[in-house]
Amino acid sequence: FFTHVAPAVFDSRPTFRAFRLLLDNYSRHCGEEEEVTEEESEENRHFLDVIMETGPMKYCHQYCLAKKATYGGESIPEEEEGFKEVLRSIWLELYSRSGGEMDSSGFEHVFVGEVKNDKVSGFHNWIQFYLEETKGNIDYRGYIKPRSCDDSMAETNGDDHVLTLQFAWNGVEKFVGTSFIGVSPEFELALYTIVFLTTEEEDSDISLDVGGE
Repeated sequence: FFTHVAPAVFDSRPTFRAFRLLLDNYSRHCGEEEEVTEEESEENRHFLDVIMETGPMKYCHQYCLAKKATYGGESIPEEEEGFKEVLRSIWLELYSRSGGEMDSSGFEHVFVGEVKNDKVSGFHNWIQFYLEETKGNIDYRGYIKPRSCDDSMAETNGDDHVLTLQFAWNGVEKFVGTSFIGVSPEFELALYTIVFLTTEEEDSDISLDVGGE
C-alpha cells in the first residue's frame, strides 16, 4: 500500500517516537490477558506527557472544558495533570473484550489492532499499518471508494487523508477498515477523545473537513 514514507518522521517528532514505543506492548489475541511491565507503564506516561505538549491535545482539553464534558460522572479537570488521568483511563486502562481476561484497551483496539473470533478487530492507524507492512505482516487487498456527500467527489488521489482498506494481518482478514492517512498521533487522539467525551449517542454523525476543494 505505502510506496514511500520518510523514516525520519519516526525519529524527529517526539509524539511519533512515543507512539511507536506503545505498539509492541500488547498481545493481539483477545482472550490473552495483558501484562503491563514497569517499562510499559513508563512508556504510557511518557506518551501522555508528550502529546499534551501539542496543539491538538491542548485544543482537545479546552474544547472539552468549553462543552462542559464529563467523564465517569465528573467534570473534565481544568488542570492538565487531571486531564492526563482522564486520557489514561479512556485509552490505556485495561478492560475485558472477551468477557473474561483483562485483554484489551482503547489504545490497543483503535491503534494497534486485535484478533477476535478469527477476524481483525480495530486496527485503524496508518503508522501501525505501515510498520506492519514493512515487516511483511500485511497483505493489502485494496481500498473501498470513500463516502462523500457529493458522489462526484468520491474518488481517491495522492492527497487523500481518509481511506477504507481491505487487508489481512498475519493471515487474518480485515474486511473493512477505515483509517486516516499521514496524520499525527496527537491529531487522532484529540479527535477521537473529543468525539467520545462530547457526544452522547453511539451513532452520532460527525462532520470533519479533511481538505480538498
